[in-house]
Amino acid sequence: MKAIVVTDQAAGTAGMRLVERPEPSAAINDVVVEVHASGFVPTEMAWPSTWTDRVDRDRTPSIPGHELAGVVTALGYGTTGLSVGQRVFGLSDWHRDGTLAQYVAVEARNLAPLPGDIDFTVGASLPISGLTAWQGLFEHGRLQAGQSVLVHGAAGAVGTMVTQLAREFGAYVIGTGRAADRQKALDFGAQEFVDLENDALEDVGGVDLVFDVIGGDIQKWSAGLVRAGGTLVSVVGPPEARPADGLAVDFVVESDRAQLGEVVQRVRDGRLRTNIGNVATIDNAVAALSPTERRKGKTIINLRP
Repeated sequence: MKAIVVTDQAAGTAGMRLVERPEPSAAINDVVVEVHASGFVPTEMAWPSTWTDRVDRDRTPSIPGHELAGVVTALGYGTTGLSVGQRVFGLSDWHRDGTLAQYVAVEARNLAPLPGDIDFTVGASLPISGLTAWQGLFEHGRLQAGQSVLVHGAAGAVGTMVTQLAREFGAYVIGTGRAADRQKALDFGAQEFVDLENDALEDVGGVDLVFDVIGGDIQKWSAGLVRAGGTLVSVVGPPEARPADGLAVDFVVESDRAQLGEVVQRVRDGRLRTNIGNVATIDNAVAALSPTERRKGKTIINLRP
């Protein structure tokens, strides 16, 4: 099968190569999926799990990419809940070869059925962005209707999901980003926008929840904006600053079949829009995943004609 592999952490996406690899087999509780579309998160190149297994042994050359949409082609021993020929989408394990390949072996529990009216390209754009938004807002942020949410990177793949879900559940959303992101953030539902390069973040006042995808100084300044009893939620590692009278939570997104179902149902009925930027084929994936200009939306790689 065709696959993208990486061997050199220092090279980042520039070290990606398109190669031929043997097709994977299904272990206990696995399925093999014929991948039709794959999502990719640029920060994967910095994740230890891209380069080593669970006991820190080198596992290169490794196949990156962890979001997928495709069709089940084989079941491992003991696998239940899915069937051969079924359309699925979800997340592959961080420490195993990923989805930038024509086939991937993945635990069945990490996948959910993909409705027939949802395109594979759309399906592959949903798992990390949708689950990160859902878990950050509702599991870790405990969002309630009427609360205010400060969404950093509001025009990005995760930020647009956070904004839409928070609005649906009755929150007031303040988005942040660069000046060029203003209209996109507003189009996805932010009620205010803060230009982080030119506006004063403290002018926002107090908020109940900060959803941070940036870290650094932005995160430190944001901690001071969290109201008593509020929460700073981070997906970029343990917060360096904590709210004076609130919680600080960092988390790694996990696959969840029920939550994937919630996300895809909202796409089907028009409550949730995807934020897809560039779509490329596997043959052009190396160039597409090493862009020379800033990404606008999620990059999706199509593995099938």
